[in-house]
Amino acid sequence: MGLQEPSPNRKLKPYNNYLKYSSLGIQLLAAICFFGWLGYKLDSYLKIEFPAFMLLFGLVAFGGMMYQVYRSINRDNP
Repeated sequence: MGLQEPSPNRKLKPYNNYLKYSSLGIQLLAAICFFGWLGYKLDSYLKIEFPAFMLLFGLVAFGGMMYQVYRSINRDNP
């Protein structure tokens, strides 16, 4: 009578955190790749030899995703 099965929500909690943070990692990679590709295309269109827009867009995407990760972590920890 004193032993009870843990609720299904408690069993899934570690998996939910794993899925949430792994999806943030995938979003980070996708954003950097997409904006880097977009910058590459702009550099090619403007015939710039140094990949200025590719680097700029990639760094902006990285900064934006780091901010998204920061917000996500702070939202979970009160």
